[in-house]
Amino acid sequence: MSSHKVVFTFAVIILVAASYCNGCDTNQTRQGCRIQSGQCLCGIGCYSEYRYSSKEECRKALRGRRNDACQNNPCEHGGSCSQTSFEPGYRCRCEGTGYYGTHCHIACPTRANVARTGEAFPYECIVI
Repeated sequence: MSSHKVVFTFAVIILVAASYCNGCDTNQTRQGCRIQSGQCLCGIGCYSEYRYSSKEECRKALRGRRNDACQNNPCEHGGSCSQTSFEPGYRCRCEGTGYYGTHCHIACPTRANVARTGEAFPYECIVI
């Protein structure tokens, strides 16, 4: 195996692992709920993503729609929108769409482009 393949494979493993670790400090994780794709989704993750402490609190916010930054889904190319407590009030999840960026608006690079330019390969573009 060439050294380029080893480095690329190692980088992909690190990026995949980082995407599963939620990217937040241990003291910033919580169990809670968030609005995603018009529904309440509960789980464990970063405090800023799981802004509601219970499913009932999330459902009340969902019924009110007054603070639903995802109501008019700002995410492109099939990305899913999740409310957050930090500006602009939402985050687009682009995994599996073939796009990345704040609104899932940038096409994923090819492996040839990454190898040629040395640019970082966005974790949203990794297909497992």
